[in-house]
Amino acid sequence: MPTNRKPRVTIDHVARATGVSRQTVSRAINNKTEIDPETRQRILDAARAMGYRPSRFARGLVRQDVITIGLVIADVLNPFFPEVTAGVLQAAERRGWQVVVYNTGSEYRKELEVIDMLFDQVDVGVAFLFHNDAIAKAAGANLPFILLDTGGRAPALPGVRIDFESGTRQGLEYLISRGHRRIAMLDDEMYLSSEAPNTRRELYLKVMDERGITVDAGWIQPAHNSVEGGAAAMERLLAAHRDVTAVFAYNDMIAIGAQLRARKLGLRVPEDCAFLGFDGLSVGELVEPPLTTLHIDKRRLGEVAVEQAALLLGGTDEGEIPEAVIEPQLIVRAST
Repeated sequence: MPTNRKPRVTIDHVARATGVSRQTVSRAINNKTEIDPETRQRILDAARAMGYRPSRFARGLVRQDVITIGLVIADVLNPFFPEVTAGVLQAAERRGWQVVVYNTGSEYRKELEVIDMLFDQVDVGVAFLFHNDAIAKAAGANLPFILLDTGGRAPALPGVRIDFESGTRQGLEYLISRGHRRIAMLDDEMYLSSEAPNTRRELYLKVMDERGITVDAGWIQPAHNSVEGGAAAMERLLAAHRDVTAVFAYNDMIAIGAQLRARKLGLRVPEDCAFLGFDGLSVGELVEPPLTTLHIDKRRLGEVAVEQAALLLGGTDEGEIPEAVIEPQLIVRAST
């Protein structure tokens, strides 16, 4: 509907008007010491004239000594994210920083909304974002952002990438070396309705093709991202393809649910069907038999994100911060 609201002046507008970088504008507004006083005053004058008013700055709430990280996670109930959160909290505590956690449920609307909330409440955003519009909004926000699990989707933002190609290859090559050819995949159903690239499925198909293995379309089953979702997807898979001998799951939660349902339906694990997860959750050690998985160092993922945030807040331009990479490691247990 038509509106008379003027577009919000962003930090990019001020940067272009004054001929400096976004980070220099940020340093001026946040009263950082590593900026020439005359340059700071010129930027502040331009910001006032243009109507640029970061909410915390306007209300006098900008911190002097305490930095606040806004950590955006997708699902607080998924054990993956609390482990990442622990890494962020530990690294922030060592610096005397504080952390505020936001949960989006991977929902499009919530991802967009939370970026506006971060603008009001924190100094830097560290975020899992799965929708392109939200990523673009973060890249244009008046706030430094670190993107987690980048997948190559946000070259304008510094971030931490999980090397899914290395992990997927390790896992599938291991299953193939064990003699498996009928390897199914239980995929996160979120990717059926999201524009986020489905890296793991693409790599599954690529590796299988490279090894000369034809994938039946029915081998790929969507699953809700939960133990229950994995169980339901496994039941559908077995109803149509009882002859599969191994299952590669999008993550450990789906793999655990699938393995439990397979045993309930009378399959022996791994004799009749082997199971491979992705994430390396500690709960995978507790199921019977223990789950083979591609372990991601989730605490390190959070720690690296804080290290990158420190570089941003210290004045390093986004383009000068190299993308960090976390490589999964195959942990072989009795499920394969």
